[in-house]
Amino acid sequence: MEQKSILMEQRVFSTPDGNTIVVFNPSGRLDITTAWQFRTKLQDCIAKQTNHIIVNLGQVNFIDSSGLTSLVAGMRDADKARGSFKLCNVHPEAKLVFEVTMMDSVFEIFESEEEALGTAPQKLAS
Repeated sequence: MEQKSILMEQRVFSTPDGNTIVVFNPSGRLDITTAWQFRTKLQDCIAKQTNHIIVNLGQVNFIDSSGLTSLVAGMRDADKARGSFKLCNVHPEAKLVFEVTMMDSVFEIFESEEEALGTAPQKLAS
């Protein structure tokens, strides 16, 4: 099988209290041919950059079970690192997958990136 790559813009934001949030903007398909690469990028980011992730799915028009698995794994990694993992702007064609699998109740899903960023993580009190 041909190895495909997923195009993914990545932007970094800082919150007023000093947290870093990375917003991933994948585009195309999040499926068996691209899910592992996507998962690796999430793992790298959580391990090396920040444990606060937002995935903007506005340009992802197809997600299969492998794609969902990579998102669940990213959420678990962020949780283990005491971070946050949010989805936003879910493409209408991909939204059905979340609803049918009831994953829309597992993930924090926001209508827009601005809304997801507006719920920025707060630093834990020491």
